[in-house]
Amino acid sequence: MNKIGKYEIIRELGKGATSAVYEALDPFVNRHVAVKVVFADALSNKEHGRRYRKLFLTEASLAGKLAHPHIVSIYDAAADDEASYIVMEYVDGTTLEQHSRPENLLPVNKVIEIIFKCTKALDYAAKHGVIHRDIKPANILLSGENDIKISDFGAALTSATETTQVTGIGSPAYMSPEQVKEQPLTHQTDIFSLGVVLYQMLTGRLPFQATNNYSMVYQIINAEPPLPSSIRHEIPPQLDAIVMRALQKDTAVRYQTWEDFAHDLVAVFGNLQQPEKNIPDSEKFDVLRKLAFFGGFSDTELWEVLRITAWNKHAPGTVLIREGDVGQSFFIVVDGEVKVTMQDKLLNLLKSGDCFGEMAYLGKKQFHRTASISAATDITVIEIKAESLNHASETCRHHFNGAFLEILVDRLSMANTRLSQLLADRNISVF
Repeated sequence: MNKIGKYEIIRELGKGATSAVYEALDPFVNRHVAVKVVFADALSNKEHGRRYRKLFLTEASLAGKLAHPHIVSIYDAAADDEASYIVMEYVDGTTLEQHSRPENLLPVNKVIEIIFKCTKALDYAAKHGVIHRDIKPANILLSGENDIKISDFGAALTSATETTQVTGIGSPAYMSPEQVKEQPLTHQTDIFSLGVVLYQMLTGRLPFQATNNYSMVYQIINAEPPLPSSIRHEIPPQLDAIVMRALQKDTAVRYQTWEDFAHDLVAVFGNLQQPEKNIPDSEKFDVLRKLAFFGGFSDTELWEVLRITAWNKHAPGTVLIREGDVGQSFFIVVDGEVKVTMQDKLLNLLKSGDCFGEMAYLGKKQFHRTASISAATDITVIEIKAESLNHASETCRHHFNGAFLEILVDRLSMANTRLSQLLADRNISVF
């Protein structure tokens, strides 16, 4: 087979009982894609054909509806006499299965980073009326060190679906108590399943141990798993508490929202020894969300901001901008204070959340700096190159422009206040 529809097959990525996945080229936009082809025999199977068709149609119905950096995009779908297939974003990587075994566990801080990104992606899906229902390591793709993509939404519950959902879908070891009981489900079922994934990635074992599905169902409904720290001693008590809350059988005690789950994951970072110098993406995201500058940005746009920014720490006295230099970047203060000077005279002190150098983006290409900016204390700043922002999405640029406009209005207001005070001090009347 050389082609599926318009897609040119490059290689087979994997094959299961009901489908095969290929890496292919979309010649119209010149991009690599993954094409999942459902076998005709599976769809016509007398015993399970209805279920397979339902899974296919559910996933196909999400084409173009979930646009998040940590969810595999679905571009296209087709179902005809020749073939039934779904065209998805191609992710060059593997799944989390390889890091769910005792001999190949990731550092604790990396695990938290990955699970944090999953919480944000699943929160986005839930807000769009989608519950995944089959969260497990095999359905979370890992690219690079910690960039993840959630895949396989065939089992999803969607608020837009009018037909009866197929029951009994999911992987028993990762199902919530309400799912194995076939009770009505909310986003909290995915919270439980992600809690199982978190437990497994921390310890290399499932929280509920069983030799068959019936025993597994009993364990999920009735048994309490041992604390992760009893298996991996470096796990702090705060992380134990997060895992166990996600795995609560009573939904009233389990995490109520994805935001609460994500917030606790970020908070536990402060109690971990982090071997790397870089600030984790989860911590950066939390910082951005708290800064007033990014108040109007959606979660998806904040992830885009993370991709186009550089985060740097500087000692007191470090000069970030020199008066008269040509500007190419603008900055946002995360922590500490910077001073603004002109001809060695102090004009202002900027603190956390303040922006400077934005005329490099708003002004002409060869904009000359009108003041110098240097660190007054130890600082952490975000640097964004004007060229990088020019290549960001339209909605992301729109929110930056809105934030800049608010800053300019505030600065004009402050300048008018200072001018009025200066004139008043000199007893000058203006008519």
